[in-house]
Amino acid sequence: MIYTKEVENMCPVAKGAKHEPAPIPEEGKWVHSKKIEDISGFTHGVGWCAPQQGACKLSLNVKNGIIEEALVETIGCSGMTHSAAMAAEVLQGKTILEALNTDLVCDAINTAMRELFLQIVYGRTQSAFSDDGLAVGAGLEDLGKGHTSQVGTIYSSSLKGPRYLQLTEGYIVELGLDKDDQIIGYKYVHLGKMMDNIKKGIDPKEAIEKASGTYGRFDEAVKKIDPREA
Repeated sequence: MIYTKEVENMCPVAKGAKHEPAPIPEEGKWVHSKKIEDISGFTHGVGWCAPQQGACKLSLNVKNGIIEEALVETIGCSGMTHSAAMAAEVLQGKTILEALNTDLVCDAINTAMRELFLQIVYGRTQSAFSDDGLAVGAGLEDLGKGHTSQVGTIYSSSLKGPRYLQLTEGYIVELGLDKDDQIIGYKYVHLGKMMDNIKKGIDPKEAIEKASGTYGRFDEAVKKIDPREA
C-alpha cells in the first residue's frame, strides 16, 4: 500500500463503531455477505440490446458464489439464439463476479446478467426464504413438460384485428370466432409434447393430435380460422 506524505504524517485515531453490512435473506437464512462465496440464490433477470431489437431472460442458480445452473432464453433476434448457446457454455462454473465481467456474446445477455447480479447480491432472489434454496434443475422445471420456453406471439392490425400465433399452451392452429367475429377460444399444439411423441415412434399425425387441445369456448365457435392464413 502506498500512502502520501500527508497521510503518513497524520497521528493515528482509533476506529470506534464496527458497522456490519445489513443481513440479506439467502435460502432461508440471514447472511452478512462480505465475500462472493457468501452469495447463494436462484433468480431471474431480463436484459435488452442497445437498439432494443431483442431481449433475454436469464435464470441462474448460484451456490456459494458459483453459478451451478443457467437457463438462457432469448426472443426477437435470430443471432441472439446462437449467442445464448455460447453464453450457456460460458456461465456454468463461474463465480457471479466473473460472469458479470465476462462478455456473454450479446448485449441483451450481458444486461440481463447485470440486472440479475444486483438482485442476487441484494438478497432479492426467488429462493430468499426457501430453506437450502432450490435444487439444481429448477431452471428446467420453469420450462415445463417438453422443455420449451413459454412465448407469447400475437399480431394485430387496425384493418383485420388480432391474430393469436403462440401462447403458453403452444402453437395456435385455429382461432374460434363468435357471430360477431370476436375470439372466444383457440386450438393449439404443444410443440414440446408433440416432439416427445414423435421421438417415441408415434406417427406424426397422431403425435399432433395427442399434443393438441383447446382453450375457452372454442367448441361453441360459429367460425374457425387459421391465424396464419385467414
